[in-house]
Amino acid sequence: MIDETYIEDMKARLGGLEAQFSEPDLMANQKRYRELVRDHATVRRRLEKAEACLNVSQEIAEHQALIAAPETDAELAELAREELQGLEARLPVVEREFTVSLIPEDPDDARAAVMEIRAGTGGDEAGLFAGDLLRMYTRYAERHDMTIEIVDASASDVGGYKEILCTLRGENAYKHFKFESGVHRVQRVPATESQGRIHTSAATVAVFPEADEQDDIEIDPDELRIDLFCASGPGGQSVNTTYSAVRITHIPTGLVAQSQDERSQHRNKDKAMGVLRSRILDHRRREESERMGDARRSQIGSGDRSERTRTYNFPQNRLTEHRINLTLYSLDRIMEGELDEVIVTLGECDLEERLKTEMKDGLGGNVS
Repeated sequence: MIDETYIEDMKARLGGLEAQFSEPDLMANQKRYRELVRDHATVRRRLEKAEACLNVSQEIAEHQALIAAPETDAELAELAREELQGLEARLPVVEREFTVSLIPEDPDDARAAVMEIRAGTGGDEAGLFAGDLLRMYTRYAERHDMTIEIVDASASDVGGYKEILCTLRGENAYKHFKFESGVHRVQRVPATESQGRIHTSAATVAVFPEADEQDDIEIDPDELRIDLFCASGPGGQSVNTTYSAVRITHIPTGLVAQSQDERSQHRNKDKAMGVLRSRILDHRRREESERMGDARRSQIGSGDRSERTRTYNFPQNRLTEHRINLTLYSLDRIMEGELDEVIVTLGECDLEERLKTEMKDGLGGNVS
């Protein structure tokens, strides 16, 4: 039950956090500053939702008292009953909003997203579909004022890509794309199919948050193998006679990152190192999740490449999101970047799963 004491405690916590922003050495510690900003936003959000709950509860009590008072005339009592119905209908809504506010946000949501798309089974058609996915994500990113930066690309002979690596930047970029990892299957008639038969092909997508300087990822230069090569185009032919492309292998983990999109070897090396740091961060987190038996692996997506994610059926203009049993007959628009319904619904389903987990474990520990 939310009462005035809880509200006052939350206000005191918010005031304490705001006081820390005036500390002279705060900006010198960017990690602490970001944590403080995140904590402040969390407490403020919870306070707003708690106040909304308390206000609706108090209004309900006031209306009930007015109706029960013998001196209240019939017309005023009837008006109060009508308003009471609306308040009683609103109460569970604001209570749920408050409960949701108690669930910790993913601190990675605000990061840039690193996305890797690879052609899977299906030969040339799989490569064309990988290109279609890149175009779909690019259009979606543009609609949400995000930018996409190609880090590395291996084009296929007939168009599309064997694999492509890119970074998406913008407000809450990782939050938008974090559930896209997995196997994306396409069913359509390939352009090379003369008899009109429908083929099934696939591409895999992997998405992970971009690492930054605050992640304390120490990489020993002696644990790296750096290979230089000429950038290549479709079919493998060299398109740059200088050894500007860079491939970096982290020997202890076997993780590899490469970049050949820039003409400068130095810039390609910087890009590849950035991706390698992100891969190492993602690798460490997955290992930690495995050790702890992380409950998120049983929710909307573990990020596993082998997880069947989605089917794109072009003859029926149908998209099926298998993880949440969502079917939409608007594939033509989705392929033009209108992914909002899919991404929003995935986020809502993930929130429901997290809410169930938190309720089972007890949200009380998160309230104070």
